[in-house]
Amino acid sequence: MIHERVRAWSGFAVVRVGALGVAAVLVLGGCSGDGEPGAEAAEASSSASPSSGATASASAPSSPTQAPTLAAYKPASAEGPAENVPLPVMPELAKQESKEGLEAFARHWYALINYGYETGEAGPVKAVSGESCNICANYYPQLETAFVDDDWMGGGQVETRSVKSDFVVTPEGRYQVLIQISQQSMDFYSPGEYLGTREISSLDLGVQMIEATYRDGEWFADDVVKIQ
Repeated sequence: MIHERVRAWSGFAVVRVGALGVAAVLVLGGCSGDGEPGAEAAEASSSASPSSGATASASAPSSPTQAPTLAAYKPASAEGPAENVPLPVMPELAKQESKEGLEAFARHWYALINYGYETGEAGPVKAVSGESCNICANYYPQLETAFVDDDWMGGGQVETRSVKSDFVVTPEGRYQVLIQISQQSMDFYSPGEYLGTREISSLDLGVQMIEATYRDGEWFADDVVKIQ
């Protein structure tokens, strides 16, 4: 039997996306010292053992420095919600005021949508979206419902099939970008209970439009609407 909360979920049949990763940097250092040439002959025989011991000690290989271990990502399942989900990092291209920059920002916006589906956190999307965002008005409350009372969801990942912008400013001072999307089915869980699945056909495609403005060196999604 399908839980009532699952019936109420219209999904983001108006959204779909992909995922990003993280990188670690390892920095290594070394040291060196000087000796006195005048004392070399006098100390050659008397300090042979200490010198050789010191040399052996100095030349002994040190243990390699290990990079910090990142907690492994774990997708959501019937056993529990997703764990250690990396927050998508906005690519440098997405910060450029250009056609390519706007299109990269659109892909990043949907990556944040996916992050919310895995974690229940809508904050990252809200930070780059306007209050009049049409799609967001549907997404935020449904996300909150899916993660209420220790509930969680799996799947729902959105894929951006294509992204296209003519990069022409509108009378309102915005730039428009069209995104063709598809979305995975969504599974809903409660501790110890399977609530049901919201099926979304793999052939279900849709087109959404982001109207964005460039401010303070970054793109901002003033509105996101479903076109078809």
